[in-house]
Amino acid sequence: MSRDNSPPEGKPHHGCRWGLYVILDAGLAGRSHTELAQQAIKGGARVIQLRDKRATFEELVEVGHELRRITLEANVTFIINDNPYLAHEVKADGVHLGQMDCAVDIAREVMGPGKLVGLSTHTKQQAIAAQMLGVDYIGLGPIYDTTTKKSEWATLGLGPLRWVRNISRVPIVAIGGITEERLPDVAGAGADNVAIIGDLMRAQDIASRARHLSEIFHRSRKKGTES
Repeated sequence: MSRDNSPPEGKPHHGCRWGLYVILDAGLAGRSHTELAQQAIKGGARVIQLRDKRATFEELVEVGHELRRITLEANVTFIINDNPYLAHEVKADGVHLGQMDCAVDIAREVMGPGKLVGLSTHTKQQAIAAQMLGVDYIGLGPIYDTTTKKSEWATLGLGPLRWVRNISRVPIVAIGGITEERLPDVAGAGADNVAIIGDLMRAQDIASRARHLSEIFHRSRKKGTES
């Protein structure tokens, strides 16, 4: 009988309110996905997304299995970017879809019950439509201009973020050009989570940087809810 070396199922979802939403970018950081994930988790990250446009499916399966083991041991949510088939293969907690990726209901059918589906939104109209699709959370951005990922969408700013937060029934991950200096404003505008890629991935000590950014976010978020 062949031995199943795939990782066990895990569901550390944390209600889709993680704070710092870590998107791995090995090319930007010059380090492996596993090293980046371990360092981010050491710094208190509660969610890790694997996003790699260069690797083959087979390569992503290999690294995905390793990340699944790491995140399960740390009780951290593990999300796959774009591909529900990869998410199903490595038993990730869910998938994050773009506007041009497969439909939400197809992603749920592929992954099975109990899995998370996030959806990127770039306008107020898309954010409203996402509510009707039954997603678990939405990504909203770009909030500011960003050099990390080319975007065809206009920069939103804080006003639309506040507006979407007021109408959204699901948590929001704010993304796009968010730095340490801008983080308090984004948290104060109502973001439930924040994706900081360049600032975090370029840090020499990712664990320390993640811890620092997370503390700023939660402190600013608390001020925003109390005001």
